[in-house]
Amino acid sequence: MRSDSLFFHRDFRRLWAGDTVSQLGSFVGQIVIPLLAATVLAATPFEMGVLTSAETAAFLIIGLPAGVWVDRLRRRRLMLRADFARSALLLTVPIAWWGGWLTLAQLIVVALLVGVGTVFFDVAYQSYLPSLVGRENLVEGNTKLQASQSVAQVVGPGIGGVLTQLAGAANAVLVTGLGFLTSALCLLRIQKSEPEPERHENPKLWPQITEGLRFVFGNPTLRAITSTTATANLAAGMFSAVEVLYLTRSLGLSPAGVGTMFALSGVGGVLGALTAGRVTKKFGQARSIWLVPALTSPILLLVPLAEPGWRIGLVAVGLATFSYGVIVYNIAQVSYRQAICPDRLLGRMNASVRFVVWGITPFGGLAGGALGEWIGLRGTVWIATAGETLALLWVICSPLRQQRDIPDAVAV
Repeated sequence: MRSDSLFFHRDFRRLWAGDTVSQLGSFVGQIVIPLLAATVLAATPFEMGVLTSAETAAFLIIGLPAGVWVDRLRRRRLMLRADFARSALLLTVPIAWWGGWLTLAQLIVVALLVGVGTVFFDVAYQSYLPSLVGRENLVEGNTKLQASQSVAQVVGPGIGGVLTQLAGAANAVLVTGLGFLTSALCLLRIQKSEPEPERHENPKLWPQITEGLRFVFGNPTLRAITSTTATANLAAGMFSAVEVLYLTRSLGLSPAGVGTMFALSGVGGVLGALTAGRVTKKFGQARSIWLVPALTSPILLLVPLAEPGWRIGLVAVGLATFSYGVIVYNIAQVSYRQAICPDRLLGRMNASVRFVVWGITPFGGLAGGALGEWIGLRGTVWIATAGETLALLWVICSPLRQQRDIPDAVAV
C-alpha cells in the first residue's frame, strides 16, 4: 500500500469511518421505511409516491440557498448539525410506534425533515473533501467513500429486511438513527482546522445563488452531466415509488426476500467502487463518465421482464449491472466537478447541481405513484427503466466525447 495513500490520512479515516456507518444506517432506512409504510401502514401506490417525494423534496425547496450557506460557514460544523438533527428525527419513529400513534403522515414529515438535513450534509461534505485531502487526492477519496456506500448498499438492505422480519420495521428504524449519531461522533474527532470561508463581495443571497448557477450551466460539460443525472433521477424516483410494491405484490417476495434482492443488486456497486480507479485510468476520467454507463445501463431493462420463480433473478442481474455503471459514473463525474471548480464556489456549484438533480426526484416519485395506480406496477417499471437508459444521451452528445481526462485549461 502506498505511503501517500489516504488510508494513512488520519482525519480522512475519521471522515471515512463516520460516512461508512452513516451509509449503513441510510441503506437500512431505505428498506425499512418503505416496508413500514407498505406492510404496516397499508400505503397505496400513490401514498408510496408521496413518501418517496418527501425524501428528496428538500433539495428543491432549499437546495440553492443551502449552497450559499455552505460557502459562508465552516462545512464540518454544518455536517455535525445535520447528523445530530437527522438522528433525533428518525428516533421519533420507533418512539411513536411504541406509543401506538405512528401514522403515515408522521413518516412523511420525518422523511421531509431528514431530507433537509441531507441537503446540508451532502452539499457540505462534497465541498469539504477538497480542503481535507487536497485536489490531487479527490479520485482516491471519492473512490473510498463510494466503496463504503456500495458495501453498505449490499449489507444494509439485508440487515434491514432481517430486522424487519424479526423486530418489526419501526424498531429497525433505530439503526438508521444510530448510524447518523455515530457519523457525528466520528466527525467530532477530525483535528485539521478548516480554512475561514471567503467573504463574498455581495452579501445578498440571490447574486451568490446566480453565480453558482451560471458556473454550472455556463459550462457545457457540467450542463450535460447535470442534465443526465437529473433525467436519470426523475426515472429513479418513478422506480423507487413502486419498487417495494413491485417486489412484494407482483413478484411475491417477503420482507427478507426484498432485503436480499437489494443486497444482491448492490454487489455491482461494490465492484464499481473497487474498480473505478483502474477504469478511469484506463479509459480516462472524462470518457468514463459516458462510456461505462452506456455499456451497463441497457441491462436494467431486464427488471420489468421478471416473474415469480427463477426469473426473479433478472431483477438482481439488471440492478447489479446498472449499479456498477452508476457508481463508476458518480465517482468520475463528482471528482471532475470538484477538480474544475474554484474553492469559493464549491458549495454553490454542488448545491446548484443537487438542486436540479435531486429537486426533480420528488416529481418522479409522484409520477411513479400516479402511474402505478393508472397503468399498474409493471408498466411503471418499464417506463422508469427506459428513462434511466435514455438519460445518457445528454453526456454522450456532449463535449465529453472529445475529452479523455480533465482539460488542463479548466483544472484549478
